[in-house]
Amino acid sequence: MGSPSTEPSERARSLVAGAFDLHVHVGPDVPARRTDDVTLARRCAELGLAGFALKSHYTSTAERAQVVSRMVDGVRVVGTLTLNRAVGGMNALAEEIAAREGARIIWMPTVDSPAETAGRTEPRPGQKVPQWAKLQHELRELGLGIEPVEVRDGGGGLLAATRDVLRAVARHGLVLATAHLARDDTFAVVEAAFEEGVEHVVVTHPEFPCQSFSIEDQVALAGRGCLIERCLSTPLSGKTTFEHVFDGVRAVGLERNLFSSDFGNPDYPAVEDGLALWADRLLGGGFDEDAVQERIVAGSRRLAA
Repeated sequence: MGSPSTEPSERARSLVAGAFDLHVHVGPDVPARRTDDVTLARRCAELGLAGFALKSHYTSTAERAQVVSRMVDGVRVVGTLTLNRAVGGMNALAEEIAAREGARIIWMPTVDSPAETAGRTEPRPGQKVPQWAKLQHELRELGLGIEPVEVRDGGGGLLAATRDVLRAVARHGLVLATAHLARDDTFAVVEAAFEEGVEHVVVTHPEFPCQSFSIEDQVALAGRGCLIERCLSTPLSGKTTFEHVFDGVRAVGLERNLFSSDFGNPDYPAVEDGLALWADRLLGGGFDEDAVQERIVAGSRRLAA
């Protein structure tokens, strides 16, 4: 795990000026977070960052994003919606409303993905339970059963509700992110998304433990037209290695990657440092400075637009 005092180099800070971090978790939120949205927006303004996307596992952030954007000059906060049970799962109505409120990114299920089992199975004695899974268990104890949000039926076909969601993403020109879906669900959703006319599809942290996509799968998804999102928190927290991430980056081609932090947990470095820390790591991994800047800055700005 990276230390909260980790500091990026000034070279890296300069390289990422003007970028958006399109995957952060900050307060107000249900779990404890390292910082809040207004404080982060002010830090972005001080550091020359363009803004960030507010991700919540439980609610739309579209209205909140607009309010914070108006509070801090020069910074734009991007609203999002994650299709977990708290918003009705595969709920095209919730998405339609979020889109009309200004949401830009729609995430498939995260904590309620069928691939995420920690919140549905009793932990073994001494097992470390993720923060989100503890909440799932608490909700169950209150009688609030949380079933996984499926995207396909028992025969492997895409659910009509999933296709309705994808059509709404395409209709509003939004970004679709695959979130915590497992391999087969991801491939099915990606194929259907392009069939329905979705322009921007992001495969979220393919190295994450509940997904762990092979390099070959990553290449196939990038070849289909997806961007592969590399979240700094995944290797920084020891869920994978930087070497493995870099292998994937090189295999799909740097131009097919999106870099974000996925920061916000209290034991992670400062959220506003995430992109610069990524730049330092990429430069240390032998990637070209101009290419790193283009991917982090121009790549994120194209998606945020």
